[in-house]
Amino acid sequence: MIFQIIPTAEASINTLMKSVSKVLLNPLIKFLFALATAYFIYGVIRYFFSPDNEEVRKSSKSSMLWGIIGMFIMVAVWGIMSLILDTLGESRITVDKTTGSYSVEQMQ
Repeated sequence: MIFQIIPTAEASINTLMKSVSKVLLNPLIKFLFALATAYFIYGVIRYFFSPDNEEVRKSSKSSMLWGIIGMFIMVAVWGIMSLILDTLGESRITVDKTTGSYSVEQMQ
């Protein structure tokens, strides 16, 4: 009887990148994108509800700008991951619209 303490599996770099992307990066990108969107909306609400206070309007503009920058960074990270997967030999990325995750099919 052989007890294996550490399970081993053989996988390629493509499988590893798909797993890291699906399990770690996709949820993190979605969370940070939602956070940046909420920060942007917070700035918009503060901007419109304080028309006479110039200091609040200035900080609200800053919040909106940083929210847009955060959203841009998240979209860029998603694009960079797509580029890395394409470079490693993955060609087709299909997005599941119900769950928001995407799967990468092996290039033939």
